[in-house]
Amino acid sequence: MLRKTILPLIALLTLIYGSQTLTAQNTTSPYSKYGYGLLRDNANIAQRQMGYTGYAMTSGREVNMMNPASYAAVDTLTFLFDMGLDLSFISSSDADAKRDEQGGGLDYISMLFPVAKNMGVSIGLVPYSSVGYAFGTDIDNGLYTRQGNGGINQLYAGYAIRPFKGFSIGANVSYLFGNTQNVIYAYTTTGSTSAFAQSIDIRDWNVQAGIQYTLRINPDHALTAALTYSPGKTLLGHATVTKQDVTSGLNELPDTLSHISLRHNFSIPDKWGAGLNYRYKDRLQVEADFTYMPWSNAKFAAMDGFEATRFADRYQGSIGASYTHAVRGNYFSRITYRIGALYNRDYMTVSSGNDLNHVREYALTCGLGLPTMGSKTMINLGFEYRHRQATPNPLLKETYCNITLGINFNELWFFKNKIR
Repeated sequence: MLRKTILPLIALLTLIYGSQTLTAQNTTSPYSKYGYGLLRDNANIAQRQMGYTGYAMTSGREVNMMNPASYAAVDTLTFLFDMGLDLSFISSSDADAKRDEQGGGLDYISMLFPVAKNMGVSIGLVPYSSVGYAFGTDIDNGLYTRQGNGGINQLYAGYAIRPFKGFSIGANVSYLFGNTQNVIYAYTTTGSTSAFAQSIDIRDWNVQAGIQYTLRINPDHALTAALTYSPGKTLLGHATVTKQDVTSGLNELPDTLSHISLRHNFSIPDKWGAGLNYRYKDRLQVEADFTYMPWSNAKFAAMDGFEATRFADRYQGSIGASYTHAVRGNYFSRITYRIGALYNRDYMTVSSGNDLNHVREYALTCGLGLPTMGSKTMINLGFEYRHRQATPNPLLKETYCNITLGINFNELWFFKNKIR
């Protein structure tokens, strides 16, 4: 009984703590200065190991935040609590220099539990985007540096139901909150220093709906098709640009140059996701996913000293597979092996003279699902190689080597002992 009480309490306290620390996740990329930063796709660590696939995954042993329809697959006796962390080693290079940096931190927190047969509820905290960079540029009579940090989080609650065999439908309602900071420091040869800071504060709601349909070919083979949709919307909150003379310190209050509402000035687009998953027993699965977001329709207004951002439509294709030799047996036969790859044309564009460059990236991923002794809890340990650069002019090239760690607690929370 004590164990059943402690696990949800730990999950709740971790969720509260995570809401304070998730935006502090250490992203290190000059590309994150564009728009809302680097976008995330709600993949858990196991899904990241499979190339960020997951729209059509129906396992009741994982919290699949990519498609809320999956929550209906949770077993009536199961309580799941999942958290993920990552550590990134980043190597970047441009025409002037090569840099090596580190980043990482808490990635997400989620939980899943049943409310009735074929009905599941999930609650969690996941990042929508992250910002983090620092670099400098020479100018006439001085130089300036740019720094940025922050991000947007999603605190979500989701519900799913399986109204008839093979078909599930669900939805997430998310509270978007967070702050992004972009600061320009101007240093002149006369010794004066000024700081121009753009702060974007977001407090808004968003929704995501999903469906899954599984066709069981025979007892051993099954195909699942899935579709998700999140509508675009204008954002709520405010944006401010300030100027401060920092030559003699930061004691003076900054001057506000502009202050505008995000409504009708900043927006996010629709998001479509589709996936197809093949499963053989509980041993092998292969999935292919496609994500599309028409960012060219979204707004990101210009403000004093900070230009409007021109977006491009984002699309991402990914594929992944996992294999477990035996669900039951000795320890090594129960280890799950995962592999995947993705290609992404991102939403940000980078100007180079009169040319407009698109940012593209690809990634190769792999990992292990390590069962724990005496329980259904799984430790997911993975590795990810990612390369990002602009095209046709490469400008800045970035290579990431990420180490990912996920702990998926699986407990018999709703089991009731029989009265004798």
